[in-house]
Amino acid sequence: MENGNDQQGDTRMPGETKADEEVSMGRTVPTFTMVLQQEMEGWSKFRRGLRKEDQDALDDLFRAARLQLAGSAYAARPIPFESIVMAMLVSLTRRVGALEEIVRRQERERQLAVSGRRETAGSIQ
Repeated sequence: MENGNDQQGDTRMPGETKADEEVSMGRTVPTFTMVLQQEMEGWSKFRRGLRKEDQDALDDLFRAARLQLAGSAYAARPIPFESIVMAMLVSLTRRVGALEEIVRRQERERQLAVSGRRETAGSIQ
């Protein structure tokens, strides 16, 4: 046949070429990993303008977003950067919570130490 559809097992429609088939194959939606990488690249000039310690902080934020890829992909937001920022905020909130717990524990230990000193001082008299 003219368009090459005479081969056994050829599933192309009449008039469709092998080149058409190759274009339509593959993933049409980028993975969230790819989206995150594109965002990181898009912020590269901003990053370069930051001081070294702020560059490190920005890198930490993007690493935090990378840890939440599944949630970001599942959310499938129309503006992917919303999911990236939300993942960063979740990470920061967890870190703040952990620091607050450390402060509470140290405060309890300090209070116990102070009350222990009072009891010891009272028993000496």
